[in-house]
Amino acid sequence: MNAVRRGLGNGVVQAFLVIVGLVWMTPLAGLFLSSMRSAEETAKGGWWTVFTSPGQLSFDNYSELLGNAGITTAFWNTVLISVPTTVLVVVIAALAGYAFAWLDFPGRETIFLVVVALLVVPVQIGLLPVAKLFGQLGLFGTIPGVVLFHVAYGLPFAVFLLRNYFSEIPKEMLEAARMDGGSEWRIFTRLVLPVGRPAIASLAIFQFLWVWNDMLVALLFADSASQPLTVELQSQIRQFGSNIDVLAPGAFVSLVVPVVVFFAFQKHFVQGVMAGSVK
Repeated sequence: MNAVRRGLGNGVVQAFLVIVGLVWMTPLAGLFLSSMRSAEETAKGGWWTVFTSPGQLSFDNYSELLGNAGITTAFWNTVLISVPTTVLVVVIAALAGYAFAWLDFPGRETIFLVVVALLVVPVQIGLLPVAKLFGQLGLFGTIPGVVLFHVAYGLPFAVFLLRNYFSEIPKEMLEAARMDGGSEWRIFTRLVLPVGRPAIASLAIFQFLWVWNDMLVALLFADSASQPLTVELQSQIRQFGSNIDVLAPGAFVSLVVPVVVFFAFQKHFVQGVMAGSVK
């Protein structure tokens, strides 16, 4: 009897999760179907009409998208901003997190408190001062300038997260590695990084999503030649308003890339969440 109840309970939970997943995926599916419809068909009715007349679907909009120089350039600008930012934040935060967790150096606790204090500094406060500084350095309106800004504001949280995760590694493991003659660099690369892979993967996912979907920083720090996809789509909406045949596939591409990244690292992300809950 208890087994039957447990089976029914698991079935209800699974059914509920399936429903939640379908509801969550509905906007993405609607955007995808809209991206395959012409502007005329879109004006006639909603995307759900494709189920009664599937002949209106085609890949013509994506052909036009590939021929839109503004969209394609903005897409690669987004890649050039998001990928280096994510890599730099993860690498620097991993090194700093290990140092704050296991290395003794003067002012370690004070410096870490300063890093934690930076978490409460809103991005909006630093926009104008940093823009002025970047203008003096010749970085304003460039992709490296946008990357540096995202790295600077992403590091406090990243260091805080990885430091707390690395500090949970058993001290005996590190001491045994040191007794075997392992250097700090070897311990970090061969022991700490593999153990901390779930947390690092989770951080990489969040950082990539934040930067990929950012528009505020890009609006201020990127010029027309270096603006990412979010700014370009917003600009085309303002300029043309009704060019849904380009905007819909562009928006879908902008949305589907983070979804693909998330599902690609889903296993590590779940491991990181479960490890954090246990600790």
